[in-house]
Amino acid sequence: MTKQNKPFVLAVAGPTASGKTWLGVELAKIYGGEVVSADSMQIYKGMDIASAKPTREEMQGIPHHLIDFLDRKTAFSAADYVRHAHREIAEILRRGAQPIVVGGTGLYMDSLLENVRFSEGGSDEEYRSQLYEFAREYGNEALHARLAEADPEAAQGIHPNNVVRVVRALEVLHVTGRRFSELKAESRLAESPYSSLIFGLTYDNRQLLYDRINLRVDEMVRRGLIEEAYELWKLSGMKTAANAIGYKELVPYFEGAMPLEECIDKIKQETRRYAKRQLTWFRKNSRIQWIVLDRINKKNEILEKCKKCIANRPDM
Repeated sequence: MTKQNKPFVLAVAGPTASGKTWLGVELAKIYGGEVVSADSMQIYKGMDIASAKPTREEMQGIPHHLIDFLDRKTAFSAADYVRHAHREIAEILRRGAQPIVVGGTGLYMDSLLENVRFSEGGSDEEYRSQLYEFAREYGNEALHARLAEADPEAAQGIHPNNVVRVVRALEVLHVTGRRFSELKAESRLAESPYSSLIFGLTYDNRQLLYDRINLRVDEMVRRGLIEEAYELWKLSGMKTAANAIGYKELVPYFEGAMPLEECIDKIKQETRRYAKRQLTWFRKNSRIQWIVLDRINKKNEILEKCKKCIANRPDM
């Protein structure tokens, strides 16, 4: 299959609070598109504010897929995401619309657009249970440190609070004797079914991004983040929500162990750290067309740059 015969998929990547939702919607309006989310937390029902799910107003009537469709108790892997996203893209293409993948979960986006094939890698339930027990006793950061020592590349792409993925990476290493990152790299050998163009949003001056993050957290608090997190805490003790920044940091406040302002500051700090990890992940992708927002920040200029890149893409 030549590139010219492959379905064309647009994508918008970047760190949290960089404006991905806006750009995805604007591109959809221009090219008759529908958005496929690539966010590992927005998939869950009831986790709206901290995961920054786009509101109806932000969607502007553009169909969005793989958002708010899964129960919080349901496990969902990158392989699951790829299967769902392939199906959604096929349906969008059948409708004659343009698929636009938008999100900040680098593993999801890379796995989809680079056609990563996921092998089972074997399992060891007893060892897996030991890892979960270790996390409960010593904390998520300590478990993540074990992965960072054994497989630094895999650890770089997994948030310490995402215990399920940390455990899986360690389990694969234990069962196969090979690093999770090595197996993932080998799985990329199959050719992608798509021709894709990825826009990445970033800042030269990192402080500008951090300022946007701080303002966004304040806005989330105004919109009811504390109340949403409290309901999740009462219902489930967090569970899946503990993987999302903005929930776990509030538990000490609910337990009466820390003032609210300190917890909110912790959310801002963890979100800034997460944005840094997102940028580190995406910058390894040489195919991304970067839009540096402290050089070009007028909306019409951003869209003009995108339109030129799309018109001049190599497979045209």
